[in-house]
Amino acid sequence: MAEASAVLRFVRMAPRKMRLVIDLIRGRGVSDALSVLKYLPKASAPILEKLLQSAVTNAGQKELGDPESLKIVRAYVDGGPVLKRSQPRAMGRANPIHKRTSHVTIVVASNNGS
Repeated sequence: MAEASAVLRFVRMAPRKMRLVIDLIRGRGVSDALSVLKYLPKASAPILEKLLQSAVTNAGQKELGDPESLKIVRAYVDGGPVLKRSQPRAMGRANPIHKRTSHVTIVVASNNGS
């Protein structure tokens, strides 16, 4: 089965927040997933919508068929590097702040083959 993918790395958003949205679109058809992402009130939704459009465009370059017949076969979020900062506190102490990043991968495939 021919597949096309899109990868977005070093997104300045925590993987835990990205996974909430990516779990909603995994296994859906592309047109259905795009409509879900368009109206979802989460900060990661526009990022994932743009990444999904990129995967569909990559599938068009590979000539996997029309975008309506594509399905999301794999979609996952991995943790990227963590930016470590500190918040000053009283009496010379400091609290750590972890600014997490994500690596997102979306793989689409033709629905006809399966």
